[in-house]
Amino acid sequence: MVLIGFLQVAIAGHGQSNAPVICTFSPASGPEGTRVQINGKNLQRVSSVLFGSNASTFKVVSAEKIVAIIPHRSITSHITIVVPSGRVESSAPFLLANDPRVPGEVSYKARYVNPVAPPSDFKSALLWGIAIADTRVPGYETAEVRIASSRLLCRVDGKDVVLNDDQGKVRGGLYRRQPWFGTDRHDDMSMKYEEQDQATVLQVGTRADRVWHFWSASPRSSLPAGKFEGCTVKARVKISQGALLQMGMDYWRSATVPYGAGGNNHEAGASDWYFPSSEWQEVTFTDIGGVRF
Repeated sequence: MVLIGFLQVAIAGHGQSNAPVICTFSPASGPEGTRVQINGKNLQRVSSVLFGSNASTFKVVSAEKIVAIIPHRSITSHITIVVPSGRVESSAPFLLANDPRVPGEVSYKARYVNPVAPPSDFKSALLWGIAIADTRVPGYETAEVRIASSRLLCRVDGKDVVLNDDQGKVRGGLYRRQPWFGTDRHDDMSMKYEEQDQATVLQVGTRADRVWHFWSASPRSSLPAGKFEGCTVKARVKISQGALLQMGMDYWRSATVPYGAGGNNHEAGASDWYFPSSEWQEVTFTDIGGVRF
């Protein structure tokens, strides 16, 4: 674990004993979604944590510690904490280190677990995935993703309960890629079923200008009653050259409330990106054990 040294105090009255001071932060680098611990003094009144100009989701643990999440669309930048009397900026930057294989317009470039728990009245869940073509790769026009199965398991009372188990079928649509999911409007997603692999084939290279957003063929499932810990998404896929894929999950108020205005769904997070392989892969995402504020 790397610690970054003393931070400069840049607020009026910095000589006062109650002025905030940040002594270290760790880790020193990482991708978007990294959990960063900031250690210092007099941090209890912090109202905002910024990475460059981007506001972070954060929690004040104590007067000596803050936990913050590197927001998406960040760049290498200094960390700033804001208090009523001013702000403090780090003398050293947090070094952003996203995977260069992930195109720049992608929103979440690395695994992300929503640090905010879903509201207590959210009683349903649905897995989803996104697949795209990488237009930087020669021959991307023929890129495709094959989906043989997808499962959603949720842990209740210490046991995994299967909510969805779909074999070779998905639903979905084509969404705007630039800007990323810039509108809810979408086109129909053309899919074909491959009998040999018993899998749905997404020919992402034929519409490289779109995000191929898919979800379970079966309806949203209600969460079982009991002590709830979180859910896990698993899918069996084959990703060709020029394609990449990410899996995630949303919580919903109910199994029937439609998508739309009013905050009907709450994103649990998304997996790391998965890349081409000649073999079938199991791709996973879980929010069990994730950071909760």
